[in-house]
Amino acid sequence: MLGQIGSCAVLGMEAHLVQVQVDVGAGEPKTMIVGLPDAAVKEAAQRVASAVRNSNFSYPACRVTVNLAPADIRKEGPVFDLPIALAVLAATEQIAPNDMLDLIAIGEMSLDGAVRPITGVLPIALAARRAGKKGLIVPADNVAEATVIEGIAIYPVRTLWEAAEVIAWPERRQSAPCTAGEWGLSHPEYVVDFSEVKGQQHAKRALEVAAAGGHNVVMVGPPGSGKTMLAMRLPSILPPLRMEEALEVTKVYSISGKVPKGVGLISTRPFRSPHHNTSAASLAGGGTIPKPGEVSLAHHGVLFLDELPEFSRDALEVLRQPLEDGIVNVSRVAGTAEFPARVMMIAALNPCPCGYYMDATRNCTCSVSKIRHYLQRISGPLLDRVDIQIEVPRLQKDELLATGGDGERSSAVRGRVERAREVQAQRFSGDGIYCNAHMRPRDMRKHCALSEEVRKFLSGAIDQLGLSARAFDRVVKLSRTIADLDGAEQIGANHVAEAMQYRGLDRKLWS
Repeated sequence: MLGQIGSCAVLGMEAHLVQVQVDVGAGEPKTMIVGLPDAAVKEAAQRVASAVRNSNFSYPACRVTVNLAPADIRKEGPVFDLPIALAVLAATEQIAPNDMLDLIAIGEMSLDGAVRPITGVLPIALAARRAGKKGLIVPADNVAEATVIEGIAIYPVRTLWEAAEVIAWPERRQSAPCTAGEWGLSHPEYVVDFSEVKGQQHAKRALEVAAAGGHNVVMVGPPGSGKTMLAMRLPSILPPLRMEEALEVTKVYSISGKVPKGVGLISTRPFRSPHHNTSAASLAGGGTIPKPGEVSLAHHGVLFLDELPEFSRDALEVLRQPLEDGIVNVSRVAGTAEFPARVMMIAALNPCPCGYYMDATRNCTCSVSKIRHYLQRISGPLLDRVDIQIEVPRLQKDELLATGGDGERSSAVRGRVERAREVQAQRFSGDGIYCNAHMRPRDMRKHCALSEEVRKFLSGAIDQLGLSARAFDRVVKLSRTIADLDGAEQIGANHVAEAMQYRGLDRKLWS
């Protein structure tokens, strides 16, 4: 007898339909799984056999062949346990195979027949709906994630017996209600606020501009000047996620197994702060089967790199493609995957190993060659991909003795940022980009027209700072964002002048 049911394999960011076929025939009692399975899939034979017996069903005492088609797609993980068990029950006629080909089943089996949660449920639900399937049988612990998707019935199950009932009695099926409209994307309440930061008005303005246009930032200053404090408060002035962005972020977290229990949609912008001993593979993604790294986990959010020169050169260089293209390609023997990585990179560093180069209060103990070697750990191509480079100096005595911050709360700054982002959303409507930092050359030609006065001003700035073509483009994008914050339709010389202030460290430190 032959039993069949649909399932899915997750490769990279997408799920691919897999047909689970079980043939029960004469021969020695043995279960064979074919179709390019990994070790975890091969071990399903033992898990499924025990789960079937402990669920008051019988496991066939003969040869059982399991085929996972198509055979050219690598299958990994325990996601196929439940569909294999259901196909075995259908092949041995212990359940009536009603509409099995119109259903997708996923889930890991415990030896006692319980259905355990898995990763990658959101992309699987999207793939099932796209394929026109009628329903998706999921572990009950994954139901919040699956019900975010409209247009497909979701059947949560806790045991193999419950899953068998979904197959055998279609008239008794009870799908979980869709929650797509219940997830609000309003701004969350943060425990930190910009008003807590004393002084540093120039840095605060730079971060406001960065938030308004999605620009990358490098902050340079001595220890204790407030670089980390500023970076930690950046999410509090970012606009809330749009639904399209929230779904993309949730897909990344679903594949990584990092969606919190009971949460269906990641509704806040990610903030990732990896330690400086993080490897290149951890940042970009990797593993035998490629999985997202820190740069993808920060998609549509903030990637904060503290003590930037302490990261390995290899780790920093893998950021060049994500910062430029918004994607990261990971190639391994088992396959190649493309993950989204549209991030705001915020980096902080000291100006020298001791931290007090150019400090007005403490003397630097580093030699010139030592300082140069320290800063040269950050390559020129990587710095070219940073829009804003600012100095965060030591606070003055009167600023330290002040009783509070400057009084402007994150909510007030966020209001200006959201207005600027709304202008950009209308400007790029239908183009697949959300902010000025993501503009392509054709977008810049269309939306960043420069007057003759501005061109003359920029000509002098190019000669003075020796900007590369990429750095020049980033200055223009930055000027467009400053104009948006001012509510100006055209880029003016004053907007370019402010943008150039954020490139001052090109000459000051790295020349």
